Amino acid sequence: MSTPKTDSTWRSQQWFGASGTPGFAHRSWMRSQGHPDRVFDGRPVIGICNTFSELTPCNGHLREIAEHVKRGVLEAGGQPFEFPVMSLGETIVRPTSMLFRNLVSMDVEESIRANPLDGVVLLCGCDKTTPALMMGAASCDIPTIVVSGGPMLNGSYRGQKIGSGTSLWSMADDVRAGRMSEQEFRNVESCMSRSAGHCNTMGTASTMASVVEALGIGLPGNASIPAVDARRRVLARDAGARIVELVREDVRMSDILTREAFENAIRVNAAIGGSTNAVVHLLALAGRIEVELSLEDFDRNGATIPLLVNLMPAGDHLMEDLFEAGGLLAVMRELGDLLHQDAITVSGGRVRDNVADAEIWDSDVITSLAAPIAENAGIAVLRGNLAPGGAIIKPVAATEALLQHRGRAVVFHGADDLRARIDDPDLDVDESSVLILHGVGPRGYPGMPEIGNLPIPKKLLRAGIRDMVRISDARMSGTAYGTVVLHVTPEGAVGGPLSLVRDGDFIVLDVPARTLTLDVPPAELEARRSQSRPEKRRGGYLQLFDEHVLQADQGVDFDFLVGRRGVEVTGDNHWE
Repeated sequence: MSTPKTDSTWRSQQWFGASGTPGFAHRSWMRSQGHPDRVFDGRPVIGICNTFSELTPCNGHLREIAEHVKRGVLEAGGQPFEFPVMSLGETIVRPTSMLFRNLVSMDVEESIRANPLDGVVLLCGCDKTTPALMMGAASCDIPTIVVSGGPMLNGSYRGQKIGSGTSLWSMADDVRAGRMSEQEFRNVESCMSRSAGHCNTMGTASTMASVVEALGIGLPGNASIPAVDARRRVLARDAGARIVELVREDVRMSDILTREAFENAIRVNAAIGGSTNAVVHLLALAGRIEVELSLEDFDRNGATIPLLVNLMPAGDHLMEDLFEAGGLLAVMRELGDLLHQDAITVSGGRVRDNVADAEIWDSDVITSLAAPIAENAGIAVLRGNLAPGGAIIKPVAATEALLQHRGRAVVFHGADDLRARIDDPDLDVDESSVLILHGVGPRGYPGMPEIGNLPIPKKLLRAGIRDMVRISDARMSGTAYGTVVLHVTPEGAVGGPLSLVRDGDFIVLDVPARTLTLDVPPAELEARRSQSRPEKRRGGYLQLFDEHVLQADQGVDFDFLVGRRGVEVTGDNHWE
């Protein structure tokens, strides 16, 4: 950590403490909002980066959360200024919100750098808003705290818990199989989404809120306090007060986001049955903060961690239940020395201090290390001639009998082909087949959508089949489940082996051995390999994305965004 700063050395004083024309301009136009002299007297200036949007339902309550952060900042002697950045609604944005994660990170980074901010509080919730905001702030590396919006209340329909996404996929299959009517399906909509907040399952939003707490970049309790619970407002206020202290102590993101912090996050993600999407987001964040992290680290650090949290999609309960059972702090305390207990956090304490008083109040929701829900719950990394750059699978969400499987490939060439043929009664498929989808990776779609959990063909659903081996270069919603191999690298659109698979080829999946093999002679594969380069998309952001996006094993970030660039800015918009 750096030497604590004094009032005269705040970055914001380069703006508000300046003399002449620039200082006049910076102060005068801010006065139009009713700010008195004391706002410019050298107190820490805190940016509140808000992803509120009515088009992002998960973040629709963040205006109120921002007000509580402001109160905390003022209480601690700082000056808050709220600013907006592009918001990504997972349920609304097309073709996929992942296409724009890096764009939002650029918005965040340049907004921080260009403005007189000494520290920042990041307000996020929906899936991509959390990693995007952290990535942008990491490249600036100023004092930072993340405040998540919190999960929505438990869903309930006809006396049964229903979880965001997880129950949707299950019921959608029931509709396709004729077990549920369209009207019943429609009736469930308002029963699933009952309040403000992000998904209440252990999907990507809840996973990333948990990752924030496990990394130590959010205050204790960040992961699971429901969005509408008054304690979420208290946490926001505490974050506002604490960020002022972090500025005074000059504790930056790089002081918190160490190698040990990332290892803690990987291990916690395994223990909670977290989303596979955490892989690409943590890899991208590590690249920004300049911490060495690879795909193998997820297997090495997480594969043997037991599953301790009984939440959908890997279990039965929802985030509100996790909060009442003791929250993430109880999970982290139970993990004990499996975590780096001396890792520092934005709370001012180390991990061991934060979890010291945590208790498990419901052992059906949070289990002990001695009696876990499942062993070896972490993400498994697969390699082989079908995935030379790696692929991942979440074993606890899969069917155990399918973790070692040899089956005949049924190949879909892109999302449109999948939609057109998956329910064709003449599709040559049976329950032992392996469904292959390529052309849906970072460049292929573009944006790497969450369609890796390919639907089971309708004729098999009606025969009672609920799971099959599915392989793609896409991602999968954290709320989904099944024996699904994801993030196959390199993707098919850049000539990866997945694009060489043909109907009838045999695929061998062996999760215990960590292999994924296309059982076709090398000479035959070489003969199939196309020499043509994929077409470039021309114009606008899509061209930028196509030319600079990295593959899944590197976090799907842009090559020119990796690393820290700081916040030093030369020059001013006004003459002296």
